[in-house]
Amino acid sequence: MSDPIVCTPKALPRDKWVEAARKAVQINPANQPPSGVVARGLGGPGSQLERIAVMIAKRWHTAGVRLTVGFLDNPPADLRARIIAHMNAWAETANVQFTETKTDAQVRIARASSPPEVSGYWSYLGTDILTVPANEPTMNLEAFTMSTPESEFHRVVRHETGHTLGFPHEHMRRELVARIDPEKAIAFFGSTQGWTPEEVRQQVLTPLEDSSLLGTTHADPHSIMCYQIPGNLTKDHKPIVGGLDIDSRDYAFAKSIYPKAVH
Repeated sequence: MSDPIVCTPKALPRDKWVEAARKAVQINPANQPPSGVVARGLGGPGSQLERIAVMIAKRWHTAGVRLTVGFLDNPPADLRARIIAHMNAWAETANVQFTETKTDAQVRIARASSPPEVSGYWSYLGTDILTVPANEPTMNLEAFTMSTPESEFHRVVRHETGHTLGFPHEHMRRELVARIDPEKAIAFFGSTQGWTPEEVRQQVLTPLEDSSLLGTTHADPHSIMCYQIPGNLTKDHKPIVGGLDIDSRDYAFAKSIYPKAVH
């Protein structure tokens, strides 16, 4: 197996949580968590508004997603077109469209390789991009060029675009997290990605709240949104194969969240 996708969805600073949550619910009221989830969350740390804010989903309006894309380092036109074409792969079944613009882009792509906190492959989640300062990236595709293998455009660009559409990591579904050996995962991601034990717990070992999930009944270990987890990190010694491209269940899920108009 190849190394797992080095992806850590960016989180907004704490002082932006409530603002971002309000925007998310305004754009799509279905982002509001079920009342039972809210009630359980009110017992946690922080203010009541913050505790509710972190439970808000970040999906766009179901009537369709139309987002403009800009490139912060002005890469060649052929590379820009290639990236946007892969972003629009989600449009095969879903009512989504990404178009390039030179000004006031909603999705802002960088290719930074330093400093460490902005390098790698990442995206903010869904409607959170609207709360990111206008001069900062919402997605990073470190060192992507026209020489980057086509397989990486499928594997990485489409994965990060899934985050921009509001889709979280599939490997954080409870049934997949339960298969991972925590000690081995902490050691592995610490050595390969430089993550602290707490970062591994956040990115790999903490399952999403079941009642906040909107999608398929069971986890899809072949999803483009799923990390590749080697068999030597799982309790049953069987790998979580992860996705190298958008699969049929990804397409069906995207279609259900952002359905195309029926004429």
